[in-house]
Amino acid sequence: MKPREGATIHSSSLRVRYSETDSMGVAYYANYLIWFEVARTDLLRGHGLRYRDLEARGHLLPVCEVQLRLIAPARYDDPLRVDCWLDEARSRRISFGYRVSRVEDGDEQLLAEGATSLMAVDTRMRPSRLPGDLLERFKSLVA
Repeated sequence: MKPREGATIHSSSLRVRYSETDSMGVAYYANYLIWFEVARTDLLRGHGLRYRDLEARGHLLPVCEVQLRLIAPARYDDPLRVDCWLDEARSRRISFGYRVSRVEDGDEQLLAEGATSLMAVDTRMRPSRLPGDLLERFKSLVA
């Protein structure tokens, strides 16, 4: 999975914590979803779109679909870079893409790729539409 030409890409850096590994010393797969969330919220926050503010306006964005393709293992203390971009923005659904890489001593290895889709709902968890101003801000991050 690669971002569209011209998409805004945000990179978040982190290290694999010991608690994120399994008995084989490999990062447990569910942690990739947490790392996706870190990168996604960093991307949005960097463009003035904080989840906290969206929720205060009565707009919730729960994840409704996830894709994850593991390519190589991440291990304890590996330095990771999680690239995130907004792939699509519609009135009721926004989709993000991700790439997780180990970056160490000038070398980079792709470890995983993924995507999430978030559905716009109101405070009663019923599907809703994003208001025009928010939708336009999301669309500005898509290529």
